[in-house]
Amino acid sequence: MNINKESIYGFLKQCERVLRVSKKPDANEYKTVAKVTGLGIIIIGVIGFIVALASQLLFYS
Repeated sequence: MNINKESIYGFLKQCERVLRVSKKPDANEYKTVAKVTGLGIIIIGVIGFIVALASQLLFYS
């Protein structure tokens, strides 16, 4: 990876553009994102529990 003055300048310009476009989420948007994230964590946990339970039943009985 070649790091020079132009690549650093370009990266900083991209960061500035992203910060200009981004906005703080309102309360409703924040709650929706929190619910979806929580639901995803629960689903992944249930899948992991089922896989662990199935592996114990199949291989240790």
